Amino acid sequence: MYLAGIGTRAADDPHGAAIRDARGVLTWSQLAEQLRGAAAALSALPPGARVGVTGENTVPTLITHLAGLFSGVGTVALHRQATAREFTHELTDTGCALAVIGEGSRAAISEAASDARVVVHPGPEWDAFVSTSPVELELAGRTVRPLLVFTSGTTGRAGATEVQWLRDPSITDARAYVEAVAAEPGFPDGPHLVVGPLQHNGPLTALRHLLAGRPVVVLPRFDAEEVLRQIAEHRVTSTVLVPTHLTRLLALAPDVRDRYDVSSLIAVAHTGSACPEHVKRAMIDWWGPVFTESYGGSEIGTVCRINSADWLAHPGSVGRAVPGLTIEAYDENGVVQPRGTTGVLGITLPPGRAIRFLGDEAKSARAYLATGVATLGDVGHVDDDGFVYITDRVSDMVVSGGVNLYPAECEQVLNRHPDVAEVAAIGVPHDDLGETLLALVVPARAGVDVADLDAFCRTELAGYKCPRSYELVTDLPRNDMGKLDKRALRKQYRALTTTR
Repeated sequence: MYLAGIGTRAADDPHGAAIRDARGVLTWSQLAEQLRGAAAALSALPPGARVGVTGENTVPTLITHLAGLFSGVGTVALHRQATAREFTHELTDTGCALAVIGEGSRAAISEAASDARVVVHPGPEWDAFVSTSPVELELAGRTVRPLLVFTSGTTGRAGATEVQWLRDPSITDARAYVEAVAAEPGFPDGPHLVVGPLQHNGPLTALRHLLAGRPVVVLPRFDAEEVLRQIAEHRVTSTVLVPTHLTRLLALAPDVRDRYDVSSLIAVAHTGSACPEHVKRAMIDWWGPVFTESYGGSEIGTVCRINSADWLAHPGSVGRAVPGLTIEAYDENGVVQPRGTTGVLGITLPPGRAIRFLGDEAKSARAYLATGVATLGDVGHVDDDGFVYITDRVSDMVVSGGVNLYPAECEQVLNRHPDVAEVAAIGVPHDDLGETLLALVVPARAGVDVADLDAFCRTELAGYKCPRSYELVTDLPRNDMGKLDKRALRKQYRALTTTR
């Protein structure tokens, strides 16, 4: 059975460490064996079915996604903190016949309105899953089904979209897709460290590293000193971080920082949200010019990139457009603006490449400013040298700790509470997370307890989607058309910088 670089390493270095997580180490030969079993199990699913995988930072998460690629069966990255209602949405919208989950998701997923069979790890169910008798699979005869991740794009309810790991639309069979991904792992050789949740696009790029036959170290959760310890112990060469990770690393005491050797690092990708200039300069001073910032989205992939040297020369920029794409600022009529003029940032996509949200043509269409010109909903400008600067967002989306939050989701829930007359959720500055959600609530009666509102919200939404703080207000501003004026609210609370 074809296993790309994993098969090569299993033959050449069978006892070498392939993946490490909190539970132990899997060698290359053990990884290959479990992959064969898992791929065989997935290949027995009905045609067109997909497999949902919750994003626990464990070896089984990576194995299941890899098995999906090696069986030609599409996998879906599910949110590990999801409620039963959210699991129902994610499983049914993507046609999942099977869900591979961590123990912590068992209760919520068992209440989801879905017919998907469930495999729980660790435990006997998982052991039986990877012990399925291997079968020979001809990937060249199977249509490629890239990994699906959930994103709301510029606005609204989250939708599933394919990861944009390849830019060649001519690759249509699973074998060619796996070969092409393995040939472009995206990171240098050597151990790659995963610190973010394996339900987001950035951390999931570890799959590309494994496909190339390169080892991966997985932390169960981010811990600043543990990150340094793992880098030093395993001579980690690459990782993906968000700005919140960087601020927490810098918060470590100097003697703790000095305790660990990070000189093995060659490439650190950072993405997810805007990084404060002083934070990035401090990290470059500490770790060296190893940082590359990427700007993009799950539905479109990376559209801009900037290395440390270029960033120091152009502070605040997210870089130039990657090869094959062009980026310009547009006015409200879809007209390209002169360089240096602020407008909605539009990305011209080449023929054959498009933004698509699974089963939602209207949402896909809203991702475009004009034919062939997509947007991620950001406002900014492009300088004379082609460097892109982001200054605002068209949508209300809030980026907190590198995670996209959508105020409309919690507003819809809170508006159903009998004590809420009206609510508006906005992003407010936060020293650690960049931004957090603040709910401004007009109470329907006196004596409303915000703790009750928060508990109500958490019954329907994962905790990270709920407001971090609440304020009771007498009214909310509206514009001349009677529409809630969130721009005015954000301006009013922009000076709010205390940690909530």
